[in-house]
Formats: sequence, C-alpha cells, structure tokens
Amino acid sequence: MSSRRGCKASGGNNPFAPVPAWGMAGRRPLEVDAILADLFADPAVLLPFILIGFAAQLIDGALGMAYGTISSTLLVGLGVPPAVASAGVHTAETFTTGISAVSHVAHRNVDWKLFGRIVIPGVLGGVAGATLLSNIHAEAARPFVLAYLLSLGVYLFWRGWTHRHVIRQPKVVEPLGLVGGFLDAAGGGGWGPVVTSNLMVQGAEPRFTIGTVNTAEFFITLTISATFLVALGWEAFTTTIVGLLIGGALAAPLGAIMAKRIEADRLLVMIGTALTATSSWGLWRWLSA
Repeated sequence: MSSRRGCKASGGNNPFAPVPAWGMAGRRPLEVDAILADLFADPAVLLPFILIGFAAQLIDGALGMAYGTISSTLLVGLGVPPAVASAGVHTAETFTTGISAVSHVAHRNVDWKLFGRIVIPGVLGGVAGATLLSNIHAEAARPFVLAYLLSLGVYLFWRGWTHRHVIRQPKVVEPLGLVGGFLDAAGGGGWGPVVTSNLMVQGAEPRFTIGTVNTAEFFITLTISATFLVALGWEAFTTTIVGLLIGGALAAPLGAIMAKRIEADRLLVMIGTALTATSSWGLWRWLSA
C-alpha cells in the first residue's frame, strides 16, 4: 500500500484527522498535490468549516473582536470536541490575524502611534500570561472579566444608540495592552474585547481602533502561539483548521472594508451588541458548567 493510501485509510473522511505531514517519522514525504487531493476529496466535509471561518473573521475584522468565541461555539455545535475546537481555532487565528492585519493596513485603518503604544505591552502581557499559565488558574477570574465586558457592551450599545460618538485621544492605552495580552494567553481569549471596547469607551475613533487592534493582535497571537505551532508542526493542520483558514482569508478584506465605511455610531452599536452577546454567552456557559 502506498503512503498516500495509508494516510487516507487512517484519516478517511474524518475532518478532525491530521493532514499528512512532510518528513514525518516512518513515512515517505508526500507531494503538495497529494495532500490537497486528500483535503478536497469531499468538499461537503470542508464547506461547514469554511463558512464558520468566513462568518467569524468577517465579524472580527469589522468589529475587532469575537473570532474565537464565534468559531469555538459553532464548531462545538457541529459536534467538534471542545479541546479540538479550541486548538483548531487558536492555530487558525495565528494566520487569519495576519491576513486581517494586511487588509487593515492596505485600507489605512491603522493608527501607527496607537499601534506602537499597545503592541509592545500586549506582547509582554502575552508572554507573562503564557509563562504563568502553569501556575495560575485563570478560570477563577473568568466570570468577573465576562461581567465587566458585559457591562461595557451594554454601555457601548447605549452610547452608540443615543449619543453622537465624540472622538477623543485615549489616555489609558499601555495598561490595556498589557492586560489584554495577559488575558488572551492565560484565559484563552480577551485581546479584542478588552482592548477594543475600552479604547472605544475612552472616545477612540472606531475605524482606527478596530484596524489598529486587529493589526497588533497578529503579533500578540504569534507570540502566544509560537511554542504551540513549533510543537505541532504540520500535524496541526486538520481539515477543520484548513476550512477556518480558507473562510478567514476570504473574509478578512471584507471586514477591513466594513470597518472603513460604516459610520462611527453604527459601529459602536454593533460592537456593543457583539460584546454583550458573547459575554452573556460566556457567563451562561460558566454558570451552567
């Protein structure tokens, strides 16, 4: 039996099975066309994950948050084991945030001064969160963080619905980057909701806030995920992740265009709605656990 057939027999049509890797022990290196043939042999298996990646990245790229929550929730709803969903989303996000960053830069949605103020503290917070994760159980603080984000979501919705958004330079920036990066690493998410929403509350312009936070997120996610990706290598690429990557790549430019063209007050209402919904869902899951 050839190495390609052996891989298909072991993986079958299981969308959670690893894609064959180059140079793995005991296997003959496979050509790229053979791997693509295995992945796309049954498009119906790949399509749901493409749609999930597209929807999650479209919302995240336009509003600056919610990729992880939306992707994980929909994957688990399709029957993907929670641990597999979490690993898949985290791996795919490393690449989709890069594509999103390029799209926002191309559409001039990035405030580079603000970017410089949040990216370094964000990376440092991510390193600290990843380092301390083995010693600190971050789940203990999760309900308090979610309750705080829920209150911010309600406030942003109310403010966007009833008031004109007055643009002001945010004053508290570096601490937000530090806390956002730490929570993203130690708690499995939080960069977008924490940083984007708090900058909005301080009066930052929605378009540039979303573009800047999304661009900085690539560096934070890359820092947090580096060890994980090196350890897994090509085995990280399941059909689930490939679908999320394809959908995310297609949606990233559209999200940047939406952030550029939707007026500030409407963006505020949309961000408040997304933050309220995702935080409420997180609290409900914590209470029902």
